[in-house]
Amino acid sequence: MLTGRPGAAQWSTLLCVSAAMVVAADYLRLPAALMVGPMVAAILVACANGSIRMSQRPFIIAQGVIGVLVGNGIPLSILDELAKDWPLFAVGIVSVIIAASAIGYVLTRMQFLPGTTAIWGTSPGASTAMIVMSEAYGADVRLVAVMQYLRVAIVIGVAALVAKLWTPAGGAGMAQSIWAMAWLGHFEPASLGATLALAVGGALLAQKLRIPAGPMLLPMVAAMALHGAGLITIVLPPWLLAMAYALIGWSIGLRFTRPILAHAFRAMPRILASIAALIAMCGLLAAALVWGAGIDPLTAYLATSPGGADSIAIIAASAPVNLSFVLAMQTSRLAVVLVVSPLLSRYVAEWARKGRDTAK
Repeated sequence: MLTGRPGAAQWSTLLCVSAAMVVAADYLRLPAALMVGPMVAAILVACANGSIRMSQRPFIIAQGVIGVLVGNGIPLSILDELAKDWPLFAVGIVSVIIAASAIGYVLTRMQFLPGTTAIWGTSPGASTAMIVMSEAYGADVRLVAVMQYLRVAIVIGVAALVAKLWTPAGGAGMAQSIWAMAWLGHFEPASLGATLALAVGGALLAQKLRIPAGPMLLPMVAAMALHGAGLITIVLPPWLLAMAYALIGWSIGLRFTRPILAHAFRAMPRILASIAALIAMCGLLAAALVWGAGIDPLTAYLATSPGGADSIAIIAASAPVNLSFVLAMQTSRLAVVLVVSPLLSRYVAEWARKGRDTAK
């Protein structure tokens, strides 16, 4: 147990456990081992009564780095893909939102969770925004936090495992071992400086402007535009990406505290069942994309996976998938969820209340 230990000792423990988890994930050749390992380590430290927490600023900056990474890998032609296949994206986005809303409705109608908690907790994406908004709509914010962060953690684990199992050993796009990375490879300092300015400046600007999910989306769009126009050379050394991955993993994992989990203990079977049902429904949607649109299975699965967009981007970037399609689906759904969730949650909650009253 870490109760009463100084913060420095807890951070040292987190670093050591993270290193061990990264080595284990790398040995299993899991995609995004540099994020999955720290996330698991942070969950273990938090559940051992650790009191350390990630401040918001490093997490925001890490999202900016991931946004630049994603934007650098996505050509401007993605806009043509969105325009050409907009019915496919619309069906995919709406289907995931309907599936999540249906699960939230059933849990609310059966009064398994108080108020509108289930509706906000099952919202597929923008977990932090959903938690912040939920309290104003009669939800138990602690249960919403458990449902959202637990969903993100489970989705990351399942997505990494699916990517691992779907990629043939030694196949193209297989997660590169951390031992094979050129950690100190040559790069132009000026290009690195420009990249950091884009990542950090874009993320902090988005935070100041209060753009939903902006710390990743604004640097991503800027990197796409500037790199596509040949105005900037993006440089992202492995050590910089490792730091960003670790910060995101720690930020997710350290949110799981014993008091929060204890509060949610009685509802945990239902929460886990709702997460499993949502993942299964998204899996069925992915199968429909494979069968009806000819999308390759791993791309379809990651594209429909219920959040978070930054974590799925990290996994997709290390797997043999159509990254443009995955990110187009994820970011489009994120934008729609942010817009419709407040209205949708009130509507579904009122519908569930009327259903209970009629049943009486």
